[in-house]
Amino acid sequence: MTSPSTPARRPAAPGFYEFVALIASLMAMTALAIDAMLPALPAIGESLGVADANDRQLVIGALLIGFGFAQLIHGPLSDRFGRRPLLVGGLGLYAASSVVAALSGSFELLLAARFAQGIAVAATRVLAVSIVRDLYAGRRMAQVMSMAMMVFMAVPVIAPLLGQVILGISSWHWIFWMFAAIGVSVGIWARLRLPETLAPADRLPLTFRRIAAGWRHTLTERKSRGYMLASAMLSGALFGFINSIQQIVYDTFGRPAMLVPAFAIFASAMAASSLLNSRIVVRIGTRKVSHIALLFFIGFAAAASAAAIAGNSSLWVFLLLLAGSMGAFGLCGANFSAMAMEEMGGIAGTASSVQGAVGVIVGALIGGAIGQLYDGTTVPISLGFLVCGCAALIIVLLTERGRLFREDDAPAKPLAI
Repeated sequence: MTSPSTPARRPAAPGFYEFVALIASLMAMTALAIDAMLPALPAIGESLGVADANDRQLVIGALLIGFGFAQLIHGPLSDRFGRRPLLVGGLGLYAASSVVAALSGSFELLLAARFAQGIAVAATRVLAVSIVRDLYAGRRMAQVMSMAMMVFMAVPVIAPLLGQVILGISSWHWIFWMFAAIGVSVGIWARLRLPETLAPADRLPLTFRRIAAGWRHTLTERKSRGYMLASAMLSGALFGFINSIQQIVYDTFGRPAMLVPAFAIFASAMAASSLLNSRIVVRIGTRKVSHIALLFFIGFAAAASAAAIAGNSSLWVFLLLLAGSMGAFGLCGANFSAMAMEEMGGIAGTASSVQGAVGVIVGALIGGAIGQLYDGTTVPISLGFLVCGCAALIIVLLTERGRLFREDDAPAKPLAI
């Protein structure tokens, strides 16, 4: 993991499993900042005078908007100055913005702090993918990302429970104090244990021409563009779920105590599929695994839509069918990301930032629309999953020129840096 040109006083490189755990922790910062807030949305609304229940979704939306746009900045900066400075700085901003949010006395200030928090976690997302791409490519990258996702998926189980526990003993402000402490802890870990993965010889100039060329290549290269947009469609379904799930569990089914178990079900499905992917993707290939999974995603979403339209009021039917889609999502995510990055090795930071920005911005807009369509039933979220899955399939078909399951990438070895 280290480069001969790295200064002698560089941090000791972590072992493989510590590396995966650190990447998973970086990826988890976004999920933590979202999922731990969900049980607190009613309390925040009451405390800060938010009358419309749907407006509480802005606590999630403000973070996602900052998260989406800031990725366009972090990528080129990391290609010029290296991964570590941006990563440590991003984690510092995450902690600082969490402190501002904890001290917020108005909804507007809270939203501003959440926007800043989104800018901060954008660095952790872009740099986690860039660091992995510095070291791995192709199927091996998909395997590493799947292992990180498997660890990362514990967060949607733990985060709502942590939020609920904190609300049981104190106010919602202390959830943000928890974020600040975690940001500082992960920042220290990265500062002490993660060496710079971008060799000085591979750093790119920070010029408009270079950045524009990187953006153009990312947006026009067939696999990058196609799998970036397909990922954005599936992210739209995921963000729609995040926006809606608290109201669905609390209001549609009248079972607030089921919010944490619901997240445990969905996260377990995604964790199991990520574990499965890490075991099979090198042997079977990214396309076969993800294309089959996408068809299953659509099938489960179609069944959930049919049940919702028919008026099936069972919480368990809803949870299990959407958990099926979430499991399929887990088999698509890491593979789509790896395929989108296949031809981006020379501009990993810029490419990761553009792909991440498009995925989050488009996904947040779609997810926000799904959330705002909430009408007291599960019809909008179920149909949202179905439409997003079908859109992703159409994009994949266009990207692969009408042929699914065809592998054109050889197993990749770790890249020397």
